[in-house]
Amino acid sequence: MKNVKHLYASLFLTLVHVCLATKANYAPYFFDNGPGSSNGNMAMFSLSEDTPLGSHVYTLNGSDPEGNAVIYGIAFEPGSKKYFAVDAHLGNVTLTEELDREKQNEVEVPISISDGINKVVEKARVLITDANDERPEFVNTPYIVDVPENTPPGSSILKVLARDQDIGSGGSVTFLLQSTHDTKFIIDRYSGILRIRPDSSLDYEKSRAHFVTIIAKDGGGKLRGKYQIWTSSATVTINVIDVQDTPPVFVDLPYYGYVYEDTLPGTEVFTVVAYDGDRGNPNSIQYAIVNGSDGSFTINSTSGAIIVQDHTSQLKKDVYQLQIQATEVSPDGVAGMHSNAIVTVRFVDLNNHPPTFYGENGPQNRFELTMYEHPPEGEILRGLKITVNDSDQGANAKFNLRLVGPARIFRVVPHIVLNEAQITIIVENSAALDYEKYQMLTFKLLAVEIDTPEKFSSTANIVIHLLDTNDNKPTFSSEYYIARIPENSPGGSNVVAVTALDTDSGLWGEVKYSIYGEGEDTFLINPSTGIIYTQPWATLDAEIKSKYNFYVKAEDIEGKHSLAEVFVTVLDVNDHYPEFNENILEKTMILGTPVKIEALSKGPVAAFLMHTKDNPMKALGVLTGVVCFMVIITVFISTVMFWRNKKSNKILPARRVIKRRQKEPKQKTARKAWLRFKPLKNTSERFATQESESNFQNMNSNNNSWVASVPPCAPALPPSPPYIPKQCRHDGSLPTVSGSLLQNTSHQVNNKGPNISIALVSELKLKLEKKMRENA
Repeated sequence: MKNVKHLYASLFLTLVHVCLATKANYAPYFFDNGPGSSNGNMAMFSLSEDTPLGSHVYTLNGSDPEGNAVIYGIAFEPGSKKYFAVDAHLGNVTLTEELDREKQNEVEVPISISDGINKVVEKARVLITDANDERPEFVNTPYIVDVPENTPPGSSILKVLARDQDIGSGGSVTFLLQSTHDTKFIIDRYSGILRIRPDSSLDYEKSRAHFVTIIAKDGGGKLRGKYQIWTSSATVTINVIDVQDTPPVFVDLPYYGYVYEDTLPGTEVFTVVAYDGDRGNPNSIQYAIVNGSDGSFTINSTSGAIIVQDHTSQLKKDVYQLQIQATEVSPDGVAGMHSNAIVTVRFVDLNNHPPTFYGENGPQNRFELTMYEHPPEGEILRGLKITVNDSDQGANAKFNLRLVGPARIFRVVPHIVLNEAQITIIVENSAALDYEKYQMLTFKLLAVEIDTPEKFSSTANIVIHLLDTNDNKPTFSSEYYIARIPENSPGGSNVVAVTALDTDSGLWGEVKYSIYGEGEDTFLINPSTGIIYTQPWATLDAEIKSKYNFYVKAEDIEGKHSLAEVFVTVLDVNDHYPEFNENILEKTMILGTPVKIEALSKGPVAAFLMHTKDNPMKALGVLTGVVCFMVIITVFISTVMFWRNKKSNKILPARRVIKRRQKEPKQKTARKAWLRFKPLKNTSERFATQESESNFQNMNSNNNSWVASVPPCAPALPPSPPYIPKQCRHDGSLPTVSGSLLQNTSHQVNNKGPNISIALVSELKLKLEKKMRENA
């Protein structure tokens, strides 16, 4: 029993302990940081309606007294939009639905905080602030207004209204016109009242409706961080209402009516038509004959039909001028504005007259006109005053007009004529009216009735005499001229004749020639004949300038001109001697030194070689001819010398001639050695010697006496190398020694006297050394 009591006591104490422990666990709570804070319990929190979705907008912040972790939550009522979501542990609140202040300016957000045991729920109100996201909206559209045309300038005709659901500057609206150019209206910026401009007025007859675009603009504001201005537009249709301010208007003036000879009284002759000038609200028209009828005609006041009352035989005049008056009548019978028109009524007989052409003096079948060529296209031939008339009436007086002649040069207006018309002939193809092609053009003007069985017709001849104008410029027979002239031609020589033709007549066709541009210093041209010749003082030199080109101008009296190019080639003649590059005739090279002598020939041979450098076959043919000619001359001279020597007693026997020729190889070898410029052992060996005649015998045995030889001379200069033209000359001087040297003629003497040769060489050596010492 004691144990049971002890158990109950333990349970009671445990229950008391649990109760005490439960009462000690306090609920969590939010921090209240006041307005403007970004964390806490969202008290007095506001958010702009243009905040992007998913943005972190707030942080819930609270605490638990026991220090336990808290859990945050947002729970919206079922069926309502869930604008926010919260991170349960961090308390970060994000936007999940778009906000629209114009639809809902406040959102109630149930927020909660829990420590796992206790949960606290609060309702926070989030204020939605405005962003400029709405356009102005026009109300009571469309705008259509009727305005009488006599409304005074400056009058108001309409007031437009536009609303912007934004608040602040974004909700203020101002008005303006989209286009202020050529508009008759203005609008008040703030009230939206549309008025007629003070300096403008409406006119139904000019414009029956006007369309004005009005723009409504808000005051601007922030949207997503940027300044935004919204506009909208509306079109106002302004219908102009016609008022009675325009008189009646007659249609298809002028009026012509005809009375045939078989017309019966009461017959309608002509009908005039007029309408109220105020077409928007027209009144009825009444007609009346004011003057000119002489009682022979009446008019239907409603239809405007003119009726003949008398028989045609009782008509007093052939032509009546009826003055018709058209008057407006208002619906209540009040007469208003009126207008007058003239109706010409002619008395005509039956269809027994063809169309007739009239000139200034009556009927005429030939018209002549003198005009200049190439008139402007579309120009009227005002010198031709032609009228065509058919005395019949109605269909009998309807006929066609056409021109027969060179096609598409002129056209005639009108093509179809009723009764009578003034004929106009218009230029259609100006280029065809060319005096150089035609001096006279003849056309036939044909008038043929259309709807009559008789098909009466008439013809008039139109003769056009053309006068020339200066419409052509001189034209050369060729675009260029090529001439050749020898360089030795005297001054004033003819070079070439140019020819230009101007197809115009008279003074306009006269051509004057002149040289245009370069070439005047060397050449002249006859201004009348076009012959080009050299200046009297001009000297041509192909070596200085061999080609000339210049322009010649052919000009008429009014300055119209054309140009042609002239190419003149100066032909070379052999008028120059060969020239040495340097004045080497006055210098002598050091003995033993090879000298190159060049001579430049500017004669026909050089010219021929230059001309045939691209045609080797031609040069080869000429060379072959020259060689053949030289061979024939050589054979001829050899034959003559042979017969001459054969008759002379100085000719050696053949045996002796052959014996002397055996020495030639030695002489050639010695000369080749000299040409190769081999160094000699001493100075004396450089000179050739002439042996004493006393040691020679008369080889021919012809008893001829020996003639004393001339003193030894210096050897001749080495043979010149092949001629190679050069463009420049050597200015440097060459060292020389004075003296007159004779060509080496050792091959002409007999070498049988060695003693005399040695003596002569020694003597010549001494003289040369003495001369060199004197010069030194």
